[in-house]
Amino acid sequence: QVQLVESGGGSVQAGGSLKLSCVASRYPYGSVCMAWFRQAPGKEREGVAAFYLGGGTPSYADSVKGRFTISRDNAKNTVYLQMNSLKPEDTAMYYCARRENGPCGLGSQFGYWGQGTQVTVSS
Repeated sequence: QVQLVESGGGSVQAGGSLKLSCVASRYPYGSVCMAWFRQAPGKEREGVAAFYLGGGTPSYADSVKGRFTISRDNAKNTVYLQMNSLKPEDTAMYYCARRENGPCGLGSQFGYWGQGTQVTVSS
């Protein structure tokens, strides 16, 4: 069983930055796909960023391109989401997700999820 634990959420003003972290209990490289999703109250869950741990070009939602960056530190079994130039519409619960094998994109099905970390951006 894979466990994912997110941290790093908080409250910031518009234009600010936050860096989310997701620590995985198991961290094989291979064809493991890691992603960040978010869900705001009353809205559907939205894929934010995704990439293969083994390398490759990340996928980003259009709404965050140029502002958010997904990255990893393999030595720490950790995936990050650097969020810059935050906007009030980025306010949501952010979730880390993982799938093994198969395609890696924002529309892929993910089998493992973290508990989420709240991000609140005030204007």
